[in-house]
Amino acid sequence: MLRYGEVVVSGQHEQTITLHTSLSSMAGIRLQPEDSDVSQQSRAVPLSAADLVSDDDRSVAADSWSIKSEYGSTLDDDQRHADAAEALSNANLRPPSDYSSDKDEPDSEAVTSMLGFQSYWDAAYADELTNFREHGHAGEVWFGVDVMEVVASWTKTLCVEISQGRIPNDVDEVKTEVDELGDKVLSTWSVLDIGTGNGLLLQELAKQGFSDLTGTDYSERAINLAQSLANRDGFSNVKFLVDDVLETKLEQEFRLVMDKGTLDAIGLHPDGPVKRMMYWDSVSKLVAPGGILVVTSCNSTKDELVQEVESFNQRKIATAQELEALKGEEPCREPPFQYVSHVRTYPTFMFGGSVGSRVATVAFIRK
Repeated sequence: MLRYGEVVVSGQHEQTITLHTSLSSMAGIRLQPEDSDVSQQSRAVPLSAADLVSDDDRSVAADSWSIKSEYGSTLDDDQRHADAAEALSNANLRPPSDYSSDKDEPDSEAVTSMLGFQSYWDAAYADELTNFREHGHAGEVWFGVDVMEVVASWTKTLCVEISQGRIPNDVDEVKTEVDELGDKVLSTWSVLDIGTGNGLLLQELAKQGFSDLTGTDYSERAINLAQSLANRDGFSNVKFLVDDVLETKLEQEFRLVMDKGTLDAIGLHPDGPVKRMMYWDSVSKLVAPGGILVVTSCNSTKDELVQEVESFNQRKIATAQELEALKGEEPCREPPFQYVSHVRTYPTFMFGGSVGSRVATVAFIRK
């Protein structure tokens, strides 16, 4: 079992280990909102100590969540979820005020699994919405403001490059004058943020020059919060819709689809593996041909995300070939998604000769 202050690394290869962010950062659990430019009003009087989770506790959750290798996880899924459960338990993280459960006190396993249920998020965003109305707080910035800004600026550069007919292997090394091209080029990109939460990522993308912006979430309260924040902060042109990505009612395809933490949350459902497969089926229909999917995760390395996409590609090709064989047509061999690039500039740490980061952002192009 991983403990705070300890790092466990296994394997014989040179490794890149990923120290994933606390679930509290991605789950809207009741922590003091992180300072950000998007929060324009003064802070409320601090809550009592019983209502807060300390920075040390957040570090415990972050350090205990998962240690990973560039070649895959050093922990199996059961061990990873057990560590997460213990981390959350140690941090005394509580469910939202009106979350309903048949248990008086949720145990650690219940905490990790309830994050995969809509009832949890409805309750969480009800609290966030109340906090916004009473104090003007924007709420949690998933993975932190720094990561959000990196995701937005990196995605802008990637989209400009693709608009110029280039698919770079390393976006971080691109030298294009994106500022001069940005507004003109990015106005042609339709953007969808799935599981948008409070919608702050869309605000950051708007600052980068994107203008055709849509956010969806299956929690109506999250959409109410996102719309309220956008109106307050001068981004009333951003559209917000209630929609469940696993059973999406959207018929439009988008050139850019963003996911910051949604796949992680889906994976925390007790039926996570099945729902992740549903996720890829649905998302593949939302990304337009030639469009880009950008996934940011605290629970998967870059290589794990690439492997998950490869598995999805193989399933889709096999299914298409079966259908086409029945029709006597030429079988399809084109994979739906292809890896493009990933963020290489996140802060890292070293231990025992291995390099680690706490989050991964990976881009895939829709074929």
